[in-house]
Amino acid sequence: MPITANDTSRKSWLEVLTDSDFPIQNIPFGVFLTKENIVTVGSRIGDFAIDLGALQQLNYFEGIELTDDMFMQDTLNDFISDGQKTWRLVRNRIAEIFDATNPELRDNAEHRDIVIFRMEDVEMQLPVLIGDYTDFYSSREHATNVGKMFRDPENALLPNWLHIPVGYHGRSSSIIPSGIPVHRPMGQTLPNGETMPVFGASRLVDFELETAFITTDCNIMGENIPISEVEDYIFGMVLLNDWSARDIQKWEYVPLGPFLAKNFATSISPWIITMDALEPFKTKGPKQEPTPFPYLQQKGKHSFDINLEVAIAPENAEPTVVSRTNFKYMYWTMSQQLAHHTSNGCRVNSGDMMGSGTISGPTPDSYGSMLEITWGGKNPIKLSDGTERKFINDGDTVIIKGHSQNGQVRIGFGECSSKLLPPFVRQ
Repeated sequence: MPITANDTSRKSWLEVLTDSDFPIQNIPFGVFLTKENIVTVGSRIGDFAIDLGALQQLNYFEGIELTDDMFMQDTLNDFISDGQKTWRLVRNRIAEIFDATNPELRDNAEHRDIVIFRMEDVEMQLPVLIGDYTDFYSSREHATNVGKMFRDPENALLPNWLHIPVGYHGRSSSIIPSGIPVHRPMGQTLPNGETMPVFGASRLVDFELETAFITTDCNIMGENIPISEVEDYIFGMVLLNDWSARDIQKWEYVPLGPFLAKNFATSISPWIITMDALEPFKTKGPKQEPTPFPYLQQKGKHSFDINLEVAIAPENAEPTVVSRTNFKYMYWTMSQQLAHHTSNGCRVNSGDMMGSGTISGPTPDSYGSMLEITWGGKNPIKLSDGTERKFINDGDTVIIKGHSQNGQVRIGFGECSSKLLPPFVRQ
């Protein structure tokens, strides 16, 4: 089925600024709350939110097989379950409706008032009910940096790293949309030079610059998905900040890996950018040596050219960009991650989320965490207000942005922004 929504010559009758992340060629999907406290599935063009539930009720999706309440729900799970054919039909239809040459909705003031909202008048929600969350560890640069800091610099990568997309299962209950603040976690740490741990607030809270992909229903239990088919089961991507408490992590991660240092909060951007919208930005990833096992082998372009940046904004101060990198540096692709995930027959469902792992580039200004940027706190960085940071302070807001751009179109993610608050105190 052709992806007509990607036509770069198409213009919208809604105003879209030239540097917008959300031209008519994007058409992301999300969930928002209106001023009337109605929750609806929606899309976005420019700075306008589009109520897809209202569009459906007004018969703008006539001819597309959808359940009556497909877009009148508080999650995208059912829509994602319908599969790639439905996603493309709906996205193509939205592009037609908002095409500058189509008067059907453009010239119907009554319908426009029901369907279209300004972004400042809606409140974005978590777009999917996330049943399971897996976080991978797929940046060779990040894994090497961490290995150098905590293990033998000459053998920074563990023996399995170049053979499998390493990952762990995270906690879906603490995944939150952009804009929701995060409390500094409490936990056990082992102070330097001590032999007994202490319990208290983490002193080394960090961000992790990541993306994540959202799946549709992939398989039945026991079934693996061939590498040639897995991309059909990936709905789209979001930005992700996998908050980390480095001092808690250092004490607890042996022998079973991340636990309380990671599960206190994971922030994501609220709009899911479809893989169809990102199709023009496919690119090759790094060369993989040794050659992966056949079930992980793929040829051609399976990574994506996505520019990413992280900024830190102290309270009442301008943000300072502390990292600029690109998703294309990732060693393991999303399709390899999903093929490996199901290789043992693990069931993957609609709305499951797979984190990329920290995305670091080859240079210090492209590292994806404060752990790397300051090299464990040894090299503090200076922010716009003159203060220094080794890790994240209470009151700081971490802002992650991402976009893809070529000579014809810019497709962006918006932002994933969260403020760090002091530890939660029960009143």
